[in-house]
Amino acid sequence: MDGGRPPQGAGRPPQGGGRDPRETGIRRHDTDPTGGRRPEAAFEDTQAMLAAQARADRSPGSGPGGRRRARVGRGAGGPGSEGHAGSGGPGGPGGRGPGDDDEDGPDSRGWKRYVPSWKIVVASFTVLTAGVFGMIAVAYANTPVPLTTQASVDDRGSVIYYADGKTPIARLGVKRTPVTIKQIPAHVQDAVIALENRSFREDSGIDFAGIARSIWSTASGAQLQGASTITQQMARGYYEGLSQEVSIKRKIKEIFVAIKISKTLPKDEILERYLNTIYFGRGAYGIQAAAKAFFGKNVMQLTPPEAAYLAGRIQNPSNFDVLESNGKYAATKERYDAALRYMAEMNPGAYGKYADTPFEKLKFTKIKTVQTYAGLRGYMLNIVFKELEKRGIDKAALETKGLKVYTTFDKKKMEDAQKVVKARTANLESTIHASIASVNPKNGRVVAFYSGDDFLHGFNNRAFESPKQAASAFKPYVLAAWLEAGYSLNSYIDGVSKIKLEGTTEIGNSHAAPYGPIDMVKAMADSVNTVFAKMGEHVGLDAVAKIAKDAGVGEEAKKNPYYHGLNAVDYAVQEQKYLTTIGVASVTAVEQAAGYSIFANEGKHVDWHTVIKVVDTNGLVLLKEQAVERQVITPESAADAIVALQAVVKSGTGTAANLGARPVAGKTGTNNSYKDAWFVGFTPQLVTAVGMSKDVPYNKPVGQPGRRPLKVDKYGQPSSKVKQVSWAEEPMPSFIGGGGTPTQIWHDYMALATANDPIEQFPPRANSGTQENLATPKPTPSPTMADDQSNPDDNGWSPDDQAAPHDDQGCLPGDITCDSSGDGGFPDTGDGSGVDIGGTGGAPAGFVPDPRPRPRPSGQRP
Repeated sequence: MDGGRPPQGAGRPPQGGGRDPRETGIRRHDTDPTGGRRPEAAFEDTQAMLAAQARADRSPGSGPGGRRRARVGRGAGGPGSEGHAGSGGPGGPGGRGPGDDDEDGPDSRGWKRYVPSWKIVVASFTVLTAGVFGMIAVAYANTPVPLTTQASVDDRGSVIYYADGKTPIARLGVKRTPVTIKQIPAHVQDAVIALENRSFREDSGIDFAGIARSIWSTASGAQLQGASTITQQMARGYYEGLSQEVSIKRKIKEIFVAIKISKTLPKDEILERYLNTIYFGRGAYGIQAAAKAFFGKNVMQLTPPEAAYLAGRIQNPSNFDVLESNGKYAATKERYDAALRYMAEMNPGAYGKYADTPFEKLKFTKIKTVQTYAGLRGYMLNIVFKELEKRGIDKAALETKGLKVYTTFDKKKMEDAQKVVKARTANLESTIHASIASVNPKNGRVVAFYSGDDFLHGFNNRAFESPKQAASAFKPYVLAAWLEAGYSLNSYIDGVSKIKLEGTTEIGNSHAAPYGPIDMVKAMADSVNTVFAKMGEHVGLDAVAKIAKDAGVGEEAKKNPYYHGLNAVDYAVQEQKYLTTIGVASVTAVEQAAGYSIFANEGKHVDWHTVIKVVDTNGLVLLKEQAVERQVITPESAADAIVALQAVVKSGTGTAANLGARPVAGKTGTNNSYKDAWFVGFTPQLVTAVGMSKDVPYNKPVGQPGRRPLKVDKYGQPSSKVKQVSWAEEPMPSFIGGGGTPTQIWHDYMALATANDPIEQFPPRANSGTQENLATPKPTPSPTMADDQSNPDDNGWSPDDQAAPHDDQGCLPGDITCDSSGDGGFPDTGDGSGVDIGGTGGAPAGFVPDPRPRPRPSGQRP
């Protein structure tokens, strides 16, 4: 043999039937390690063995068909190659030749290799189904029935009542009046069930057909459909945690809750909650409110056709409102017809006769467009809301908590006040305004007031929020301080024409001639300024201020930043000293009415208020009346002060207030140039203050070129198109002094307001205190026949001698509304810009003038 070449015929079966050593699995050994084998052969054999071992180590089924095959030949052409038994040549049994099929190859089975066995399919489906139902079961088990209701489910509006507790002033917020299922007739229940969920009485809380429709609409990309049962709708609208969002998750949770609710709650209770919760339109929540809103009757009175109409509205109430408001009834008519038809199908015997009832036979109540704040109502609500807010009840509570608020207002007296003011001011400029406040002196209740005709066209609640100079109507507090100091009405002070006191500009009287020594009754009746200034000096301004403040006077002024948080009386004492005694402090009508109560109520005062009580839906009183009584002056001082104040009406500056046999006491007040005019008076049962002023709007603040008054409407308001408005208080006609129009208004109103009151007398004169003469009294003249026939309360002087056209005339020193420049008005805001109202067309809600004297005051709304 040639070295390095295999024997001839190697790789082929031996001739003559001999066995090839490779078939026996025994490796042939060469005797000559170097003869007949290449040096690389041992290495190649080693590699072949390792490859064979690797194939043997593969797991069964690792190749196609799940079988492991070993190659038995290396094929021809491998130099020096040897293997296991088998032909190694091309096409031999031990190898592969070109074109041979390998059943282990990747394409040996084609597409069939991707088709799983049917057993695997069935097993997989079973496992998947079990898993899904298991997850549903777990989710259902872990979904609790909600215990917390939605915050709005019991929302209902509040009612504000007049003092009679029966007549509503206004209804606010959500329209809802819950009723029990027993109060809801069967035909009303059936109408809703027929249209919304015919299987309600029998189903488990869900409708599978509806759920299928809902799933299909969601899967197809359409908006998620409801298809909800009454139980589902109730759950969604009643319980906390089931939001109104459109989602599969929310829907599934709603279904679980509905099923559980259906198992735990009676159907009647579910239906009752549902009918009290759902919205029907026209602002009505719940079936009772809907019956009222659409048919003006209680739910118990609804007919089957009316019930069918309301049931039809449940689907889309807000949209139906819009359509019907535009005269389009086709949509609601279609729902109405469907409801009647379904009712007849459910119970032909009961509802068959109604199936063809024409829609046109329904008689709807007229839609009332209620402007809550229009007219007098707005002024009442404005002040009541402010009082309630101070005591912890805000507007949101009023709109949702179903409260009953009982106010102090007397409906007839409110209307009487408006009627009288309109009659007495009919021929006056619309910029001249009158305010009235009427208070029960025994309990501080504001029984009536007048701030304007329509809150929407003049939202300044003048009676409560527009302080004006009290002028001589402040003098009774000075007299009270005099009496409390232990001095009597019989004391004499010289009524000089003018007086100059320390720290105060000169004070004069309306009459140029001196009065000479006069007692306190005459000084009050004739409103002698110099006497009251001297009284204030003698008893001390602090004593005067204390009584006025204890009577509730001057508090509203604190809201003006110019007062630096001070009461108006304190500020007047601090800045204007003895001018305080003649009324430079700013007060409101209600403060004066409540303040004078100390005289009508034996020296006791109760702060004014407008709320008697607030009751919740369960009848629990949430707020009680705040009527704390405090003694301000002694009953004796009050009785003696009444004597002087009666003289004002009998023979002094307020004779126009006389009510004949009914006892009346009071005081007039007029400041410089008739800018503010008052009459504050009372009977034993009622105190009323009347104030008047003229407020004029200008296009520019004082001092700017081109300043001119703006045109106003019948309410005294400029056009809302005006961007900037400056207000100035200007003189009124002279006949509107305190003893003129204000006193006449007081008389006419009180004649109506007290018409049904029994005539009561004031307490008798107490004659308290000692005589404190600051001047030598004139000798008392001898009695005459005429004197003997005179009224003993006139103190011996003739009414003719005491009458005066008004009490304060001319421009008083230190008067903050005194306009020395001729422009008129109040001091400006300090920057010369006036007051920019912003074009609202309404007056600012309450303004207190700057009480500081200025050489050139500018315009600002009082």
